[in-house]
Amino acid sequence: MAKLVSKIYGEALFEAAMEEGGPGRAAQLLEEIDALRGILAQNPGFDGLMRHPAIPKQEKIQVIKNVFGGRISRELENFLELAASKERYRELDAIFDCYTDLVKAQQKVGIAHVATAVELTQGQKNAVEAKLLETGGYQRMEMDYSVQPELIGGMVIRIGDRVVDSSIRTKLEGLTKQLLQIQLG
Repeated sequence: MAKLVSKIYGEALFEAAMEEGGPGRAAQLLEEIDALRGILAQNPGFDGLMRHPAIPKQEKIQVIKNVFGGRISRELENFLELAASKERYRELDAIFDCYTDLVKAQQKVGIAHVATAVELTQGQKNAVEAKLLETGGYQRMEMDYSVQPELIGGMVIRIGDRVVDSSIRTKLEGLTKQLLQIQLG
């Protein structure tokens, strides 16, 4: 449910930015959102206040106006007020993640999460990135690498909802299932 809510709100924010000023405005708003996220991360008390169930919506909206009025774009301020009024402030991070993904997709920037059993060399990382650029239709990639020894070998690549799993662990699990079916059959 939270994923659906974040998608709906993220898409609405993206469409509003595109209508207001096209791709340039969407990119500007993304920069503003990134700055806002940094400020919110440095002030966890504000987050606690906005999530507190005993504080009425109108008070939360007034807090947003007092804190952010004139400091952020009217568009983003209105969006924060909407999130507070609809009790969607809890999903703000997921909404902003969705918005970020939409802007990056519009800019043809791919975001890849690559997990391997061992640390890749820079040459191997460059080869993975080049292959993803070649096959994914992206102009640029943002790569996130992690080491997960439980994979045994190979790699798992996730770009959005797509996953390519060539890990040895997954291949062994598949082989185990096949062997169990042979024994049972």
